[in-house]
Amino acid sequence: MSKKLWNIALVGATGVVGEQLLECLEEREFPVGILRCLERDKGVGKILEFGGKPVPVTALAPDSFQGIHIAFFCAGSSVSREFCPLAVAAGAVCIDSSSAWRMDPEVPLVAPQVNPQRIVDYRKKGIIAIPASSVTPLVTALKPLHDAAPIKRIVVSTYQAVSGTGRNAIKELQSQVGELLNGRPVTPKVYPHQIAFNCLPQIDSFEPDGSTGEERMLVDETRKIMESEMGVTATAVRVPVFYGHCESVNIETVSPLSAASARELLAVAPGVELVDDPSQGIYPMAVVATGQDLVLVGRLRDDGSVENGLNLWIVADNLRNGGGATALLIAELLVELLPIP
Repeated sequence: MSKKLWNIALVGATGVVGEQLLECLEEREFPVGILRCLERDKGVGKILEFGGKPVPVTALAPDSFQGIHIAFFCAGSSVSREFCPLAVAAGAVCIDSSSAWRMDPEVPLVAPQVNPQRIVDYRKKGIIAIPASSVTPLVTALKPLHDAAPIKRIVVSTYQAVSGTGRNAIKELQSQVGELLNGRPVTPKVYPHQIAFNCLPQIDSFEPDGSTGEERMLVDETRKIMESEMGVTATAVRVPVFYGHCESVNIETVSPLSAASARELLAVAPGVELVDDPSQGIYPMAVVATGQDLVLVGRLRDDGSVENGLNLWIVADNLRNGGGATALLIAELLVELLPIP
């Protein structure tokens, strides 16, 4: 990676993904020159720390990106739609974690371990989109299998942590657990129903066909990244877990791919850790995945109910994989393509 210094803007610096990205920048010693932490409203005036020095959070404005080389967007899609074009006009390349640009045909949707070659397409619009935190681990685990035996159909059920909704959802789960354990009723605010000790088969709003926005996103983003019209069907569930998305995945391949062969492929796949010894109680879990960047894969087994079927269980830290760590991996690859500042 280039050792030149890069001026960075971090939009959404006080959110859970923004804080994780800030931590990743420091962990991986990314060569930061100027660091500009930005918020639209909440968090303005807060003092963060980076490299042992205080960094004030300032208000996001149209002129916030002057002199910036890379702008990380860790806020909502409305903020990204409004301010990414302004950042690009000021000379920055945007790496956006929201859903705003993911399905734009001129914006590359990049999972670093799957399609890093697409990063060069940032030149079309000045923006690189990061897949959803449920999609990134899915495609990271499936890519080596798809290369060995093309996948024709995916059935995925996701069990997603509340941190995927943000800090208020984390607080709501904490509060509800405390209230219920003390025999007091709860009033949901973030979610439509109680989340503590419960599972909600709804992430995002429902569409006319009965699927949710999250489920549609899983289908569309997986196809775009894998560059395939493979069949994908998804069910997305919010579960009372703070960190770590889990996924039950069934695939059908065009040619035979045994569980034993899949284990061999995943054991050497980039960004993946094979955690698969169920007889010893060893399999991927959210509490193990939290705090690391690898996608944990286990419970591999042949599915005899269909021809060329395979089951697997995937777990990843949603704030890092598909969040801060993914954004930083993209930035590390991007700076090799950018003119030296």
